[in-house]
Amino acid sequence: MKKNIYQKLHSACLQAGGVKKAEKKGGMHFNPLLHDAVQEVATQALLDNNLYVTCNYLTEVMDKTDAVMVVCTMKVHDIDDPTSFVIVDGCSAMGGIDAFGTGKAMSYSRKYAFLNLLNLKTGVKDEDGYEAKPFNKISKEQSKETSPVYLDDNVDAEEIKGYIRLAKNSKQFYNLADKYKHEIQYLMKNNSKAYKQLKKVADAKELELNNVQQYRDFKSVKLQVTKGKNEQ
Repeated sequence: MKKNIYQKLHSACLQAGGVKKAEKKGGMHFNPLLHDAVQEVATQALLDNNLYVTCNYLTEVMDKTDAVMVVCTMKVHDIDDPTSFVIVDGCSAMGGIDAFGTGKAMSYSRKYAFLNLLNLKTGVKDEDGYEAKPFNKISKEQSKETSPVYLDDNVDAEEIKGYIRLAKNSKQFYNLADKYKHEIQYLMKNNSKAYKQLKKVADAKELELNNVQQYRDFKSVKLQVTKGKNEQ
């Protein structure tokens, strides 16, 4: 029985399974998830199921920033039925305006298009207590002033920042700092711009949690004082 493109994608997803992280290098204390490894696993699974991928990129230099945004549109073609295809759109990344910025952003966006297409496992598990929250809406004026996001080939700084923003208390926050300490140290030594952006998010979250704790302590003391007066 001839399979349609969705049945083929299902088979490719089951075949690919997951991506093995690379070996540690350059003093790393963690195993990075590399673009080439993701592409190799995904491409082989797709080809084995008579599917072929092409990518188009939209590149835009962001106003009032020193960054370029790249949006990857991945198109999956059914070799047995040229009229059938599936599109994965909206995977984007930003890089610096230098000799390597655009290429890095292209690789980063393509990597996540592959991961999304086949739902590839990467060994990153969801943390209990970290629930997704909707993004805040911003105006066009605000978005123009947004700083560029600096990426790194070996550390997913955006993922770490996302977990930090979702920390609900100091315990969760400091557990994250301990969990990702090697990645943070790597960024500090090898990617100062990405590290500074990560540190800015962490500092703001730490201040927020400390303020919340101080308010709770104040309410607790006030409650005890009120209770003492009532008992007199």
